[in-house]
Amino acid sequence: MLDILLTQAQSPITTPSINYPAVLPVLIVLGAACVSVLVEAFAAKRSRFGIQVGLSLASIVAAGVSLIIYATGDAPATGVTTFSGAISIDRPALFLWGTLLALAVGAVLLISDRVVEPGGALVAQAGIRPGTVQDRAQTATVMQTEVFPLTLFALGGMMAFTAANDLLTMFIALEVLSLPLYLMCGLARRRRLLSQEAAVKYFLLGAFSSAFFLYGLALLYGYANSVKLGDIAAAAAGTDRSDTLLFAGLGLLVVGLLFKGSVGPFHTWTPDVYQGAPTPVTAFMAACTKVAAFGGILRVLSVAFSSTSWEWRGVLWGVAIISMVIGAVLGLTQTDVKRMVAYSSIAHAGFLLVGAIAMTKDGLSSTLFYLLAYGFTTLAAFGVISLVRDSSGEATHLSAWAGLAKRSPLLAGVFTFLLLALAGIPLTSGFVGKFVVFSAALSDGMAPLVVVALVFSAVAAFFYLRVIVLMYFSEPAADGPSVSVPGFGTGTAIFLGTAVTLVLGLVPAFALGWAGSGGFAF
Repeated sequence: MLDILLTQAQSPITTPSINYPAVLPVLIVLGAACVSVLVEAFAAKRSRFGIQVGLSLASIVAAGVSLIIYATGDAPATGVTTFSGAISIDRPALFLWGTLLALAVGAVLLISDRVVEPGGALVAQAGIRPGTVQDRAQTATVMQTEVFPLTLFALGGMMAFTAANDLLTMFIALEVLSLPLYLMCGLARRRRLLSQEAAVKYFLLGAFSSAFFLYGLALLYGYANSVKLGDIAAAAAGTDRSDTLLFAGLGLLVVGLLFKGSVGPFHTWTPDVYQGAPTPVTAFMAACTKVAAFGGILRVLSVAFSSTSWEWRGVLWGVAIISMVIGAVLGLTQTDVKRMVAYSSIAHAGFLLVGAIAMTKDGLSSTLFYLLAYGFTTLAAFGVISLVRDSSGEATHLSAWAGLAKRSPLLAGVFTFLLLALAGIPLTSGFVGKFVVFSAALSDGMAPLVVVALVFSAVAAFFYLRVIVLMYFSEPAADGPSVSVPGFGTGTAIFLGTAVTLVLGLVPAFALGWAGSGGFAF
């Protein structure tokens, strides 16, 4: 026994090979996040804001440039795996990374805006109440900048999550992306109690869903003796083990994933968190977290469980229908704009799930395109919401939006276009996204599900049109809210989101071609 131990001790330790050009975008973002923490620790307080904004934007742009260089250069069409197979850099991962980085630029611009609300929409001191002496003093100082390293860590976690090739790496990435978001949700300058309540709800329910994910991971490890997606697929394709572990593990794992994607009935955190979180953080969550969550769902279902789709597809049919029903029907009852968009996101999660369970090349490419289109539209919509304000801050009650077109025709026109995109009206990216997802589902024999999706898409369109009618055909109140002049950050984010929504609605071929350029590698 001693000889064996000595032999093992003397044997050379093999280090995993790392394809640095392939993973460089993630390394840049996470490295910048670490540097950003050091800036918070050592930089002078009044100089932090400029350094943090510049560092965040520069790192995201640098990651995007390295991504483009790799994707257009030596990237093999079949993809590569690195870090001992823990990370898979394939065409879907590259598409999702590009989407996340582009959305993150807009999100950082929204977060950094100090014109719409003096001092910014976020504050670090939990004890400050709006209207107090401390609040006025805080407003007069520079913006609290802890949010920028949190944003970069969340972004890095999202990128790692969408490329994770084993469940343990996916779980770690899930926590890296989630923990910063829990903190960011409680940093609103206005409505502090509502913001902190949202953060607590998100944290508690997020921890609960993480437990589901981890328990499912354990059961799947017991079934396949591995956490790698490819090994789970091989075991599911042919083994003498009981399928009870397989499907119990799959069910628990999918619950954790559906929670992150705010898919009904695992959506209960979504309306409260969207309403309570600072609007720039809500925009970041609504756009980027949805992309990351469905990127993970697509990879898990397509790689690990494609051979057993006959057993679980019917269950996910039901989940998709429930999500569409909850989002469309409860969205009709909302009187707060942010809660309305939250229920809209739940309905859209049901539409996205239709494409995710198609399990074909067209299903994959259409879902990726839908994520791109939805992300930019949602980012711009929350940018618009942040501009309608009264003396207490953002005026999110629907009554405050009455007659908005008479106060600001341009803002009302932009918001109308974005709402029409969310409703799926032609000449917008929303129409193209729904068209390609439903077409892929029809080709895969899911006509009944597509009919249900079309019905609830029409139902959901009603509450978008209700806001449009309110803005154009109602008289504004004499003491109604005002429309703030957007700063550079908010204006750029709104323009970026609106322009992409229009371009993808008119000429979607390039994005669809990129989304369909390859499958998952494992």
